Amino acid sequence: MPIRVGELTIPDADYSLTFVRGSGPGGQNVNKVATACQLRFDLAGTAALAPRVKARLRALAGHRVTDEGSLLILARNHRTQEGNRREAESRLAELVGQALVEPKVRRATRPTRASKERRLESKARRSGTKSGRGRVHFDD
Repeated sequence: MPIRVGELTIPDADYSLTFVRGSGPGGQNVNKVATACQLRFDLAGTAALAPRVKARLRALAGHRVTDEGSLLILARNHRTQEGNRREAESRLAELVGQALVEPKVRRATRPTRASKERRLESKARRSGTKSGRGRVHFDD
């Protein structure tokens, strides 16, 4: 089933799900049932994302991106395969959603003349206050 992220749809062909044994809740079943979900998203080969979005997603994912260019998400917080599958898909959707937001461009500005004067005036006032706190010297 394709994963929807807002207006974007990630097709089934771009990711694969495998179930492995995992730690976490499950009681005695944890040793015999493969409930942990491993989602592998083909970040390098997907056509659903623009190159700039891919670059942002790679930066957001960090160590979860393999050398082959796949994004690996491991979900093992639930006792069932279904719960872990839903969690893995929602985590991928959340990451892609964050990568879709383009950061605002920061434009450098210079301080105005009035702000420079206000800063210097407050520095002079503070300096006078602090110098008045020293020892009193009687020059006779």
